[in-house]
Amino acid sequence: MASKPEAKPLFSLPLILMALVAVLAGGVLWYLQRHPGSAQGPILTPEAKAYVRHLQLSGVEMKAAENAIRQQVVEITGNITNNGTRHLKSVKITSIFYDPYTQVVLKERVEIVRARSGGLAPGETKPFRLPFDNLPESWNQAMPQLVIAEILFG
Repeated sequence: MASKPEAKPLFSLPLILMALVAVLAGGVLWYLQRHPGSAQGPILTPEAKAYVRHLQLSGVEMKAAENAIRQQVVEITGNITNNGTRHLKSVKITSIFYDPYTQVVLKERVEIVRARSGGLAPGETKPFRLPFDNLPESWNQAMPQLVIAEILFG
């Protein structure tokens, strides 16, 4: 009696598991994009909250340009001044972008003062640059709200 050839499954278990992990990772990324506050809310310590009043942002400007791959890049430049008495190792700022209905469409946290570049001494002013190439089309094209989100003392 002739035996039937063994049927092989169309998909192997490792392939199915990899696809499931990819779908879950995509879902998490989608959620974080749609709910930006959950991942990047302010994390100022009480000490940092008290010190924020000594930091000043000035000369803040926004420009748009097209990069080499014909993608729009929005750049925010300005200066940060430490009017306090403490040396700062790091300062992070959260840029909050809105749509025409004042709904948050993107929150992005960026370090504007870094320890490896010497931090920010008392009385010192340093320039900063915030490039954005991932702004949603629903953005209202206005200057985002800039919020000091983290200060590390040095």
